[in-house]
Amino acid sequence: MSLAGKKVLIANRGEIAVRIIKTCKKLGIKTVAVYSDSDAEAMHVRLADEKFHLGPSNPLKSYLNIDRLSEAIVSTKSDAVHPGYGFLAENAEFARAVDNLGVIWIGPPASVLENLTSKTYSRQMAVKAGVPIIPGSLNAVTYEEAVKIAEELNTPVLIKPDRGGGGKGTRKINNPSELTRDVFDAAAREALYGFGKPDLYVEKLLTKPRHIEVQIVADYDGNVVALGERECSVQRRYQKVVEEAPSPVVDESLRRRLYEMAKNYAKTIGYVNAGTVEFLVDSSGDIYFLEMNKRIQVEHPVTEETTGLDIVELQLKIAFNKHLDVQNDLTPRGHAIEARVYAEDPKTFMPSPGKITKAIIPEENNIRVDHALEDGFVVSPFYDPLIAKVVAKGSSRIDCIVKLSDYLDNKIRIEGIKTNIPLLSNILRHEDFVKGNVYTSWLDEMLHL
Repeated sequence: MSLAGKKVLIANRGEIAVRIIKTCKKLGIKTVAVYSDSDAEAMHVRLADEKFHLGPSNPLKSYLNIDRLSEAIVSTKSDAVHPGYGFLAENAEFARAVDNLGVIWIGPPASVLENLTSKTYSRQMAVKAGVPIIPGSLNAVTYEEAVKIAEELNTPVLIKPDRGGGGKGTRKINNPSELTRDVFDAAAREALYGFGKPDLYVEKLLTKPRHIEVQIVADYDGNVVALGERECSVQRRYQKVVEEAPSPVVDESLRRRLYEMAKNYAKTIGYVNAGTVEFLVDSSGDIYFLEMNKRIQVEHPVTEETTGLDIVELQLKIAFNKHLDVQNDLTPRGHAIEARVYAEDPKTFMPSPGKITKAIIPEENNIRVDHALEDGFVVSPFYDPLIAKVVAKGSSRIDCIVKLSDYLDNKIRIEGIKTNIPLLSNILRHEDFVKGNVYTSWLDEMLHL
């Protein structure tokens, strides 16, 4: 089935909206950009075939407004909706609203999205799929149950919200005596405020694990294919900063184990479209399920650069045609590293909104920059400070480090605001990173956070 002439509304903004538009144009698909007041002149709005004004800059009144987005879908007679990442990309209510309009949702079914909002449900499904989980509770716990589990594990543990992520509401407990009622209640309040539910669970804190994830795609026939793993251990307070494919520590045996676990998990939960199964791998090579991300990932370009595939294209074809063109698992070819460029102070990490007075982003062989920047672009305080992703492709990991460092140091220029480019350069030059000796708390330790 040809996709030419179809119309996709992109319920997002910035670089991911521009990224999706480029693939749609390649396939002959018409696009609809939605925008808030502050994005009226944004690149994604100009590149799309049609545009629809959602409302004020406050995302609650624009990009997170399901009623207004539904109006946009109906008004523009769109055939499908691509949510990108962030905003409503993993929101079951929005997916269901799209379904109820008789429009195609480019992502997993609303029922899967709804079920996987619960981390404890996700852990239960991992057990059902035969995938190891980090020792801890399988259900939300009371304070008394949390203390009992912490005492039984007799190691540092994490108290984590059952919903949400990004470290919000998470508490590190070094020993059971630290788990007071006040600490537990404070975590529950933060979870309630951030994610709508106060439910918490307990999980053993692994010592210096690596964060390794597997990109999968799945169709409506039950076929699931693994497209490679990504190393995402360079994180600041649980937020990824630098990602790469393949992982420098994954050999073919470990890769096969990761692939099978990821695919078994996806099949067990009835997953469809593109998604990522995330794992923690300890120093002994033991694998533990962490969570599943139910959308296209920020770091998807490193997989594209090492497989030659267009993951957005796969998403579109699965959504419209219901089956996969790709039938076999893939092994990454060469290497790719992505550095996330944020509009933030590189020392304090405070957001740095404002007008970009100059944006020089030269095109170079084996360098890919996903962005929506230009002279005069205003970085709004209302949205995520991620403004660009710089990806280096090479024959080896060292080749990528050299190319990416040179581009960040000498080629790209973003003036008028502060960015984290100096931090990215320091990471790429650090002896531990060059040797591949990183783990999830490595960057925080380096920065003394």
